[in-house]
Amino acid sequence: MRDLGVGFGYLMKGQRWVGGHGRQLGWGLLPGLVTLVLYAAALFGLAYGADDLTAWATPFADDWSSPWQGAFRGFLTALLFVFGLFLAVITFTAVTLLVGQPFYESLSEAVDRSEGGEVPESGLPLWRELWISARDSMRVVARVVLYGVLLFALGFIPVVGQTVVPAIAFCVSGFFLAEELTAVALQRRGVELKERLALLRGRRMMTLGFGVPLALAFVVPFVAVFLMPGAVAGATLMVRDLVDPPADREPSAAAAGSTAGAQGAPGAPGSPYSFGKN
Repeated sequence: MRDLGVGFGYLMKGQRWVGGHGRQLGWGLLPGLVTLVLYAAALFGLAYGADDLTAWATPFADDWSSPWQGAFRGFLTALLFVFGLFLAVITFTAVTLLVGQPFYESLSEAVDRSEGGEVPESGLPLWRELWISARDSMRVVARVVLYGVLLFALGFIPVVGQTVVPAIAFCVSGFFLAEELTAVALQRRGVELKERLALLRGRRMMTLGFGVPLALAFVVPFVAVFLMPGAVAGATLMVRDLVDPPADREPSAAAAGSTAGAQGAPGAPGSPYSFGKN
């Protein structure tokens, strides 16, 4: 249980870090605001056209008598909008990180730099980084959707479906949200998706302590926008201690700009924390 507090502590440290670096906070808000506007427009369009879409998809109900036709199509319309809202919630972080890839990578590097030691760089062109981020995000979203369908079905179980299942749903969302956020720092260290998931499962409670509070907060879109920069900073701080625990760091790595001990730096070839970096 102690790890839950540790994970939440990284989240708070990240928010404090961006609070003390106003310029990084300002730039970090831009991708979230852009994504929020895009999602708001998409949801508004869905709400406006959902009735027509439902009517088009159910021509067999055209001859139904009242009130059955209205009740049936009204239910489908509401279900369509709820599903769109669900997709918006589970993809918001992934799309925001993709839109703000250069901003968040720069922020993550700034966190590494401020903490001293090696500042890993992927060395990949921007288009390649965007492709990797998009590919991995789609894989994560696919996993979340599968869990979502399963949990939705379990939600019809009396009592359990209204108590245990929602709690599990937030844990699942929190875990994958933490994965998306730590991916910014881990991708720069050459850690692939499969290895990232294994790394986070190894400290599952800490990952949940970081991700679940964010998942709860991200239900409110405006909150997500303002917490995102600090979440990326906190995820970077967590990654530093996951792949290079403080007790294992060489003394020379504590000095900013130091290049000594690069062989043992996170992600460096031959390092015990290289996680398959070529």
